[in-house]
Amino acid sequence: MLAQKDSQLEPIQFSDIIAAASAEAITFFKGLSRQSQLNQLAVMGFLILITWGISKLARAKMRDWLRSLTGRPKWQLRWLLQIEKRLWLLLWVACLWGLYLVLQQITWPSRSYLIGIIARLGTAWLAVGFAARIVHNRFVRRIVTWGLWVYITLYYLNLHIRAALFLDSLSITFGDFSLSLLDITKALIVTGLLFAMARTTSVQATNSIRRNEDISPSMRVLMVKLLQMTLYTGAIFIGLKAVGFDLSGLAVLSGAIGVGLGFGLQKVVSNLVSGIIILLDKSIKPGDVISLGDTFGWINTLGARYASVVTRDGKEYLIPNEDLITNQVVNWSHTNSFVRLDIHFGTAYSDDPHQVRQIAIEAADSVDRIHKGKPTVCHIVGFGDNSVDYVLRFWIIDPTDGLTNVRGAVYLALWDAFKAHDISIPFPQREVRMLAESEMP
Repeated sequence: MLAQKDSQLEPIQFSDIIAAASAEAITFFKGLSRQSQLNQLAVMGFLILITWGISKLARAKMRDWLRSLTGRPKWQLRWLLQIEKRLWLLLWVACLWGLYLVLQQITWPSRSYLIGIIARLGTAWLAVGFAARIVHNRFVRRIVTWGLWVYITLYYLNLHIRAALFLDSLSITFGDFSLSLLDITKALIVTGLLFAMARTTSVQATNSIRRNEDISPSMRVLMVKLLQMTLYTGAIFIGLKAVGFDLSGLAVLSGAIGVGLGFGLQKVVSNLVSGIIILLDKSIKPGDVISLGDTFGWINTLGARYASVVTRDGKEYLIPNEDLITNQVVNWSHTNSFVRLDIHFGTAYSDDPHQVRQIAIEAADSVDRIHKGKPTVCHIVGFGDNSVDYVLRFWIIDPTDGLTNVRGAVYLALWDAFKAHDISIPFPQREVRMLAESEMP
């Protein structure tokens, strides 16, 4: 609900506002018919042509200069690009200010009054255009920019009070609830500015938190999420309060939201709560290598609703947080990054098993990714139909680099080592014997 307006203010008729604005517009255009005002308009038009031609030549050279810049921070390049886009207006406003200051010294102030107004107006437009770049959302940035441009123009033309009364007269009333176009405009502009400030603060704080190595990765994600939620929620409430909204009426809205959550948003709420639990108990954190069903990869990001898991083949799976809580998850790097891998192979019965075990261990240790801090072992696990069966066990500390590739490297090292020591790898063979015709039943 909106705060009630001052009851002492008299109601203003829409027709009165239009009549007063028309009278001021007529007076303004009559003033332009004076010779001194016409001279100022002519001089400003001439400066437009001159600065436009200069800016065309300067922008081409400035664009070539910008292309030659390398190694500069991105924010510097963005600001230089904005200057290049507004170079004509910068030159024109600078010339207006120079002309205005000169005319103030050599002639009557009335002969430079119009130039002064346009110079101030152009400076304000430029300031708004540059300041609005902190708003990264294009839609919000346009709302803030155009809203401030319109307000500044009306202010310097002394029409802002009339415009405010006009917008305030366009309202809808439901009992004690009144909503005017002026309230909506103020809410959009103020909330947009607060959102921009919240985003800038959030980005700076997020970068500081992520660079702090004393905080665990899961706690960094939780702190960033809580900070963003607090800043953006505060921006909304402060923006509504600043334009006169009565926030006590949100109690009814919160009750309606509670009913909606109970019926239609169970899964969404479950994923949100599961995400908070994951961040608090640190069971899964960015960078961990996990297996969930047929999905094997590492955690890229932890979101409010899902976790992003990137596999070795470049696929990115968005797994709901609820699945990470309710299903069995294999975390290959929960407490440490040590992972043991097993390889099964067999050799012929004619080969010495003592020699085979020693050769297999040395071959595995020759692979770069094998961790030398934990011993590699090889054991006989059975006597098969065609071979003596072995298992080779070794450790790695970089599961994020893949498991299949390191297994392949160990198999290749075994092949080379067995070839060098004449150790054979048997395979099933079939013998077909042709019976003589007399031997057939």
